[in-house]
Amino acid sequence: TPAVARAVRSKGAALGVVITASHNPASDNGIKFFAASGMKLSDEQEEAIEALLPSQAVAPLQRPLPSQDEIADYIAVTGAVLPAGSLRGWRIVLDTAHGATCVTSSTVLRELGADLISVGASPDGTNINDSVGSEHPEKLAARVLETGASLGIAHDGDGDRCILCDEHGVVLDGDEILVILGTHALRQDRLSARTLVVTVQSNLGVDRAIAVAHGLVSRCSVGDRYVIERMLQVGSNLGGESSGHVICSDISPTGDGLVAALKVIEVMLATGQPLSVLRTSLQKFPQRTKALKVREKLPLETLPRLPAVLAALEEELGAQGRLLVRYSGTEAKLRLLVEGPDDTTVSAALSRIEAAVRQDLAVL
Repeated sequence: TPAVARAVRSKGAALGVVITASHNPASDNGIKFFAASGMKLSDEQEEAIEALLPSQAVAPLQRPLPSQDEIADYIAVTGAVLPAGSLRGWRIVLDTAHGATCVTSSTVLRELGADLISVGASPDGTNINDSVGSEHPEKLAARVLETGASLGIAHDGDGDRCILCDEHGVVLDGDEILVILGTHALRQDRLSARTLVVTVQSNLGVDRAIAVAHGLVSRCSVGDRYVIERMLQVGSNLGGESSGHVICSDISPTGDGLVAALKVIEVMLATGQPLSVLRTSLQKFPQRTKALKVREKLPLETLPRLPAVLAALEEELGAQGRLLVRYSGTEAKLRLLVEGPDDTTVSAALSRIEAAVRQDLAVL
């Protein structure tokens, strides 16, 4: 996905198309579109395209389309993030989710000198994301411990996510990666507008860590396209999601798992600190989440009990916590999130919200 986004912009193309299920099984394949800017299309543009779709399938194109290999250009550009040979002596475990980065990420890391140990590098067309990759970092963590690696890197199937594992086998999510990159950029005066963009899903500890480093956090809706839109609005060059989408817009117009990993390694090289130390920059607030499958997505503000429960909890938590209740954009699910000062408070608040939801909605 990031290679296509780059190619659209560098080649002056009008449109980029990726067939992908992202971090999901191959059976969930869909389409991602990129505009000439290398950014994803807006919701309005996608809806306009869908409105033009015929009600019945049309005959497939009979002639082959001309093709050219853009992988070499992507490898060259991303490899230049770090100095040549900078990973000599580094042992790295790389999980490519049996997906699109099996060639790209491994080539870049090896060319930089890394001793690479591969996981999820045997794609057969159907096993993409199957118990490997950023959604399943258990094998990655185990291999890091077995081999004494400096770190582990996991992508999702289409390569726009990055999850890391430190030398002790502890997994780092997108929030920890963003805090490492954001605080380092602030110290170097390289975070544009001194602002990190995250979504409403990110832990409240991100705001505290960035504030300590004299920076700002701007939050937006869940989805990397909304992160990029907010980055443009506030003039930031760094943003992302807790899921592992990290956008370094100085290098890539969209989320790029390989670039994110290389930028974290850049911080490790500059500071001389391992990931186990760098990750302590973020002290997370206790958090609990739950997804409830519902029969119907009724407007939350019209429900008889839930709004009052949420208002009461927000007043009780104040600045020491936050709530997030929203419907999934792709599934018939209501997602609940609570953060607070301690596990007991968080668990109790989540139980109160769930009870109200079960009274107001048909939960399956």
